[in-house]
Amino acid sequence: MIEIIVVGSGTGVPSLRRAAPATCVRYNNYTLLLDCGSGTLRQLLKVGISADKIDAIFLSHFHPDHVGDLAPFLFATKYNLGYQRTVPFTILAHSRFTGLYEALKSAFGHWVAPPSDLMQVKELEADTGEIIFPGGLKLSFSLVPHTPESLAVRIDTEDGRSIVYSGDTDYSAGLVQLARRADLFICECSCPEGMKVEGHLTPSLAGRMAAEAGCKRLMLTHLYPICDDSNLIEPCRRHYDGELIIAEDLLRLVI
Repeated sequence: MIEIIVVGSGTGVPSLRRAAPATCVRYNNYTLLLDCGSGTLRQLLKVGISADKIDAIFLSHFHPDHVGDLAPFLFATKYNLGYQRTVPFTILAHSRFTGLYEALKSAFGHWVAPPSDLMQVKELEADTGEIIFPGGLKLSFSLVPHTPESLAVRIDTEDGRSIVYSGDTDYSAGLVQLARRADLFICECSCPEGMKVEGHLTPSLAGRMAAEAGCKRLMLTHLYPICDDSNLIEPCRRHYDGELIIAEDLLRLVI
């Protein structure tokens, strides 16, 4: 059994309905956070997950809406009035993460430098091979067209389940390949149909990729407020006839 929790289904635009992007994956007592937008740590508390229970954070890219709570997370590892983290954690991100982290340290100093040996950074590239985590999670990656460092991730479990998270992306043949026959494709859908912008998807494009990949389930997320007043289902259904889910904050799925 693998559990998926939509922590934030929105974007960088403030919304009472949708928090900034973050998705939590839990398997065999291992907790992986996919992106870490502003407010993620507080959103996680609403579903009973505290910051010290996060074993790894995957950053799809470095736009503020996807990394806004990274500095607060790192700061929380040092807090010592009743809580100080002792369990190591891993940051997975493109090799350009080094520049981001050095900038954070330049701005905040030692407050965002976790205690020695607590943080492990795994730098990812287009040709990064599979990474195996404790608990039987296997991760693989693909560059996607959004920013130079943008990555999608596929998560396969030891008992044969699979999840793919697109991050922010435009149409991508590489992402289609990564998502092949996935049990759940968590795909950005920033733009209503007819309002396409470069580097993002519409419902029809998300549906097309899910259909080409043969995914069992498609979840549309990263929804700008205008999407809430738009028909996302009909244009997606022109291409995809599998199970379709519109993400909502704190939605929980078990696969």
